[in-house]
Amino acid sequence: MQGEGPHLGLRTLFVRLGECNLRCRWCDSPQTWHPARSCRIEEEPGTGRFRNIENPVALQTVVEAAQALGGQRHAFVSLTGGEPLLQPEAVRALAGALRRLGPRILLETHGALPEALAEVVDEIDVVSMDWKLASEVRRASDPPHGPVAGFEAEHERFLCLARRAPEVVVKIVVTPSSTDAEIDAALDCIARVHPEACLVLQPVTPCGGVEQSVPAERLLALEARASRRLRHVRLIPQTHKLLGAL
Repeated sequence: MQGEGPHLGLRTLFVRLGECNLRCRWCDSPQTWHPARSCRIEEEPGTGRFRNIENPVALQTVVEAAQALGGQRHAFVSLTGGEPLLQPEAVRALAGALRRLGPRILLETHGALPEALAEVVDEIDVVSMDWKLASEVRRASDPPHGPVAGFEAEHERFLCLARRAPEVVVKIVVTPSSTDAEIDAALDCIARVHPEACLVLQPVTPCGGVEQSVPAERLLALEARASRRLRHVRLIPQTHKLLGAL
């Protein structure tokens, strides 16, 4: 099931690609930061039973695994990571092949690789991009401490291209360190570039280097702040953690 965002609760098949060039302090899947020698394929939905096969995985193997998991009964296939757009050729091939099973294709991305998005956006039904805040996110190449450059320029170019997709979702993970200034900058850009996008404010689930979530009063204030600029604002926590799934 989809555990976050506006499609919460819809049956979703997840295809996770390895490697990521960002380091979010609250990341719940740091094992995807680097390429892996093998991948796991779930044998039956919801059982937590997996089989391991060696990477790289053939496209037909992925399609057959999706069919075995009842891909045609799913509302979406989510191409996620890691960061899937580090492998745009694979994203394009997967999207085309898996759509033929029936589900819509949802791309989960950090939204900082606009050139890669341009290669695949015509195969995507829903672009779900994160808007990364520099208070909690670094590039893999950044030093471990000290201020870093923000992601606003990449995100703006990315959002401009994402408008080609039928649906766009922008997610901001809000942590205790998130500042009004960086959130305002994100809201202003979204309102200018794609005011019809759905904005999801997601309170951080404590994980990794983040030990606390965000008080309800702060979240409600941010929702009101965002709603003054944008038409479609949702405040949605992660729910799949309640089911014991990532």
